[in-house]
Formats: sequence, C-alpha cells, structure tokens
Amino acid sequence: MPELVNWTIHPNGTAALTLRRPEAANALSIELLHTLAEGIEALASQPDVRCVVLTGEGHKAFCAGADLKERAQMTPSETKDTVALIGSVVNQLADMPQPTLAVLNGSAFGGGLELALACDIRMAADHIKIGLTETSLGVIPGAGGTQRLPRIIGTAKAKELIFTAKKIDTAEALSIGLLEHVVPSERLPEKIAEMTDAICRNAPIAVRQAKAAVTNGTDAGLEAGLLIEQQAYEATLFTEDRLEGLNAFREKRLPVYKGR
Repeated sequence: MPELVNWTIHPNGTAALTLRRPEAANALSIELLHTLAEGIEALASQPDVRCVVLTGEGHKAFCAGADLKERAQMTPSETKDTVALIGSVVNQLADMPQPTLAVLNGSAFGGGLELALACDIRMAADHIKIGLTETSLGVIPGAGGTQRLPRIIGTAKAKELIFTAKKIDTAEALSIGLLEHVVPSERLPEKIAEMTDAICRNAPIAVRQAKAAVTNGTDAGLEAGLLIEQQAYEATLFTEDRLEGLNAFREKRLPVYKGR
C-alpha cells in the first residue's frame, strides 16, 4: 500500500505535504490522519523548512472530509474520538511555525475545507467547489470550521454557508475572502512556485515571527496585540539574518538568509 501522506522538502525550503488517497477523494481515514500528524510534526521541527504547501493527489478532490464509509461502522463513542482526532490534526496544522499554503487542486468539503481553513493562505484551481456541508449530514463542523470560517469571512456569511451546507464555486469563494488566489488548474504549479519563492527568499526567522505576531495578536485586542508584535520584533534583533539584510541593502545586492 502506498503512503497515505507524502512529504518532501525542495531546495528552496518549501515542503510539500500531499494527501494520497485519490481513489477515496483523499478522505480523512484514521490511518491517514495519523500519518498526516506525523508529517506535520516532522516538518514543523525542521529549521530548514521555510514554508509548507498542503495539497491532495489528483485533480478531483483536495479532500472530501471525513471517511464516511469508515464512519458508518463506528459507534457514537468511536465517532466522538475520531472527530477529536481530526480536530487535533487540524489544530496541529494551524500551529505550524512556518507559513502554510493550502492548494485546493480539487474540491474540499467538511473536514477537507477545515484543513484548508487552518492554513495561512488558500489558493485553488478554478474548476472546484468547496463548502462546510456537515449540517446536511445531521452534524456540524467539528474541526474548527465554526470558529475559523467566521474569522476569515465574517460571522453572517459564515453562518449562511454553514446553515445551508452550500457548496460554492471558486468565484464566490474568492469574492468573500475564503480564497486568496484562483487560477486554472494547469497554472497551479506556476502560482505555487511564485508564492513559495516570494516567501522563501525572505528571512525565515522574521517570517515565522511575523506569523506568530499576526496569529497570536488577532484576537488579543489592540493593546495586547501590540505587545505581542513588539516581542516578536525583538526576537529578530540579534539574528545574523537581520545584519545580513542591512548589509545587503547597503551593498545593493540580494540578501542570503540562513535562518540564524
């Protein structure tokens, strides 16, 4: 059996994390979830990884969410444990120190969209549909969807999408701020490279601290957020990268950052 999740690190510091159950629409089986957690843990701890791209194998589905065939065989108690596992893995993804980019090569529903919501930036091929469809199955989003979606697109629109279980196209998703970029499927590799190169050329410690400042400060209130920003800035002050940035500016050349 092939690995259900594959991860590789490219020379520029971009890590690719790929769900590999295309025959099951990359659905979140228990085995896949455990393997995904291992991949996230492995990449999060590597200082040479400057950003992480999460995608699914194939062109039909990024991730269809929970494996409903597997779920149908579970008791309520087992279902509760599995939902908690999905939430734990989604939170683990959200907590990665590196910038994360969800690339929706195919449709994303339920827990699949919740994975994407846990990433920092979302882009998609223009042929797909996405949605939090759980209420049509008698449950609610249980892996952060009711909390992350309102923070991204606003409370009223999030309620509308969750209450109706509506599947929306990429044009609507882009217009409400659920996606940052939409391109034809054949242009996804080019767009990924453009985005990851732009991130990876910058000082990795600074980028990580910027992520921490935005993430931790957003819901903290302005005064607390400014203190969080100050602490994150100070974490960059005594780095070799900061001196390299100043020297490169003075010498009118591109900086070479080493993450130190």
